[in-house]
Amino acid sequence: MHNLIICSLCSCFPWPVLGLPPYWYKDPVFRARAAREPRKVLAEVGVHLPEETEIGVWDSSGTARWFVIPERPAATEDFTEAQLMELVTTESMMGVALAGAPS
Repeated sequence: MHNLIICSLCSCFPWPVLGLPPYWYKDPVFRARAAREPRKVLAEVGVHLPEETEIGVWDSSGTARWFVIPERPAATEDFTEAQLMELVTTESMMGVALAGAPS
């Protein structure tokens, strides 16, 4: 399962927690397409998922603000909490990127 967060109203992004959203996230075309064809939109931003991966699209609102807890990347079993946090980005918590892989 891969979760994608959108905000069809675009006034409810949890910026105090996640920071400011990318400029394209507020674009009405992105929001509409992400709801209608999430797999295609994700591929366009570099998130290529296997066909068998289910995609959940969650629409934030004034009363419910969502964010993704990114999947832990492979080969990070020995990472400290601080090292893991360095891999998490605003985009990964929106579901439009995967948490960074260790270098």
